Amino acid sequence: MQQKRNIQIIEWEDLDKRKFYSFGVFMTMAIRATVYPATLIRTRLQVQKGKSLYTGTYDAFRKILRAEGLRGLYRGFMVTTFTLVSGQAYITTYELVRKYVSNYSKDNTLKSLVAGGSASLVAQSITVPIDVISQQLMMQGQGEHLTRFKVKPKMGATHSVFFSQTRDIIGQIFIFAADGIRGFYRGYVASLLTYIPNSAVWWPFYHFYAEQLSKMAPSNCPHLVLQAVAGPLAAATASTVTNPMDVIRARVQVEGRTSVIETFNQLIREEGFWGMTKGLSARIISSAPTAIVMVVGYETLKKLSLRPELVDSRHW
Repeated sequence: MQQKRNIQIIEWEDLDKRKFYSFGVFMTMAIRATVYPATLIRTRLQVQKGKSLYTGTYDAFRKILRAEGLRGLYRGFMVTTFTLVSGQAYITTYELVRKYVSNYSKDNTLKSLVAGGSASLVAQSITVPIDVISQQLMMQGQGEHLTRFKVKPKMGATHSVFFSQTRDIIGQIFIFAADGIRGFYRGYVASLLTYIPNSAVWWPFYHFYAEQLSKMAPSNCPHLVLQAVAGPLAAATASTVTNPMDVIRARVQVEGRTSVIETFNQLIREEGFWGMTKGLSARIISSAPTAIVMVVGYETLKKLSLRPELVDSRHW
């Protein structure tokens, strides 16, 4: 007999969709704003040659803050607000695919794996063009020598400078890309090879760690606390497994390469297999708070979005 789950999973059919999407927009923006500085640092670490500019995560944070100020840690952030669409697409796909797979299997690991991978496929198709632009903006400042694209110095209001720099980057991507709009999907394959496995691995491990923690924790321990701990554990696991492809993805998108294999071979030649671990600490550091914020936000979102008649039936 299958052991009864200690932590009940709120499924798609349990939700009030109107509340779910209304609250979801705010949750997505909060997560993006919280982890963006670590994402920027990770990108600069992954793209630099050896340790030409930064020796590590803390060194990068200190140098960027000193040379560019707090605003430097949020270069390109406004562009990422457009990923609100991909965020909603991700959670919708995840929940719908879980529901579909449940018609054929009740195994939670299988449902999480398939749904996580499918959700990432849909989201990355929307996100990659935004990433290409935001990553080029991230590299302006101390890291601008590592990118092909340069923006002209601008004076004026912050929003005017932002739109001017973004317009410069978009225009140069069109110019540099012989095939036009495909320039915005540079690194698309590398992104899929990074984020589909990452998402597919994260969800099963998240549920696995939550279940194991529930067996060890006191019976009166709030489920949300267990889930908040399980999130970063799953994120660290997934980040470690997929970091090599994340390094390659960043280089493909920033340096403008067309071949994942060629980029991999050059990285191995120049920096050895240790090059595959570049940015891993920054990635784990960024993924841990991301996972905590995402898990607490997402589980709270689902709890708040429960259909009224089910509110008392779910433990918190």
